Amino acid sequence: MTADIRPIRRALLSVSDKSGLADFAAALAARGVELVSTGGTAAALRAAGLAVRDVAEITGFPEMLEGRVKTLHPAVHGGLLARRDAPEHMAALAAHGIGEIDLLGVNLYPFEATVASGADPATCVENIDIGGPAMIRAAAKNHDAVAVVTDPADCADILAELEAHGGTTLALRRRLAAEAYALTAAYDAAVSAWMAAQADLAAPRRRAVAGVLAQPLRYGENPHQGAAFYVGGPARQGVATARQLQGKELSYNNIADTDAAFEALAELDRPDFAGRAACVIVKHANPCGAALGETPAQAYARAFDCDRTSAFGGIVALNRPLDAETARAIAAIFTEVVIAPGASDEARALFAAKPNLRLLLTDAIPDAAAPGLAWKQVAGGWLAQDRDAALLEDLRVVTRRAPTDAELADLRFAWAVAKHVKSNAIVYAKGGATVGVGAGQMSRLDSTRIAARKAAEMGAALGLPDSPAIGSVAASDAFFPFADGLETVAEAGATAVIQPGGSVRDAEVIAAADGRGIAMVFTGMRHFRH
Repeated sequence: MTADIRPIRRALLSVSDKSGLADFAAALAARGVELVSTGGTAAALRAAGLAVRDVAEITGFPEMLEGRVKTLHPAVHGGLLARRDAPEHMAALAAHGIGEIDLLGVNLYPFEATVASGADPATCVENIDIGGPAMIRAAAKNHDAVAVVTDPADCADILAELEAHGGTTLALRRRLAAEAYALTAAYDAAVSAWMAAQADLAAPRRRAVAGVLAQPLRYGENPHQGAAFYVGGPARQGVATARQLQGKELSYNNIADTDAAFEALAELDRPDFAGRAACVIVKHANPCGAALGETPAQAYARAFDCDRTSAFGGIVALNRPLDAETARAIAAIFTEVVIAPGASDEARALFAAKPNLRLLLTDAIPDAAAPGLAWKQVAGGWLAQDRDAALLEDLRVVTRRAPTDAELADLRFAWAVAKHVKSNAIVYAKGGATVGVGAGQMSRLDSTRIAARKAAEMGAALGLPDSPAIGSVAASDAFFPFADGLETVAEAGATAVIQPGGSVRDAEVIAAADGRGIAMVFTGMRHFRH
């Protein structure tokens, strides 16, 4: 046995998730490993017919305080922390009759699941594990001699090394130690976030976030960048929770764009839009088409018509289960990803003929108004802000003419879409569908012109006699700083405008709207997106 191979003579097992516990413990026992355990874990092992010693027998001290104290004892932590290459450590163990512990198998009380279940604060507190993290950290610190297993998936690796080497390798112990510290860090992050919320701390002095690897990615935004996808935080339907039924592995850009599409779709799934079918098509993080319809197929066709060129290779998000008619239309062009709450058997069969097309099912649509945090990395730090979950409430008519009911419905729709377009954002909409989108320009005037040009191109592609911007409404994610933006909207043919207001030149913009007979409403809120 080489120097870095460590045999396992004694294992301490104390787990909340008992998946695979009996089989793992039986395999260890078959190799002569002494099993030590606590409470429910010990009972489960005995029920499986295995010999096990209670921790209380090792410590000489009974569990107390309703199980809050059972492993916090030198007989446990000494056996985990003692350096096998330090004579004074080994002498101390011998002097106090403490046996070495070579393997620790622990997973933690289900704190996050308890919080997610809506449990009261006292129950949540009782599900904060104390002894488990202490033992995990001790074993991971002493990984030169001790193997620590915190995930049932790693049990097979332990058994494989015992079979191959008669003990565990340093390489495996190092990997398991790294995973162990990541687990305790994530656990503490969840506890601290919950406690900060309980204390109503909007900006705690320290904030920790954690994620679990969902998949390594082939590369990042570009082939020379490494990347991986991590999931974590409050549960929210979307790309992180979706089931992939078919298609190639999702790429970094696929994941980012699919998230953008589904979040924009959630905005159109609200009661404001009378429960109609909705579709959003995204390309490079921006909606290039969005629409409501009586059926998913109609919503898709109307969203696709907005910008047929950009929709090629795009992401399609639907708020209704994918049916055969819609699947047939989507499959007619190259599409990267389709995400929907469900899909019919016929739709799945149609997509099966497109093996590269990725189909994701979520079972539900996220709540656009749900609270949460959004993060952005900057050099040397992070920005954290509340999700832009604000919904349109009070509208203030600021022009002589008020919008008609039809215009008002389209203004609400255009505003919902503009919220998910990169700033500066201008959206033209008519009849519950976008007809022109101007995104991501440094000048709002340029976004206005681009959206108008896109509308003209839509009209030409569909063989229409005029630009569909004529008779449309326009939404601007922030105020018009000068009247020229409003004048450009009017020249494109829009008859009503929705914008936040708040410019020092609002009076000039309102006067320009009145001069053109345009109805304009102020929202009192903006929706910058960078």
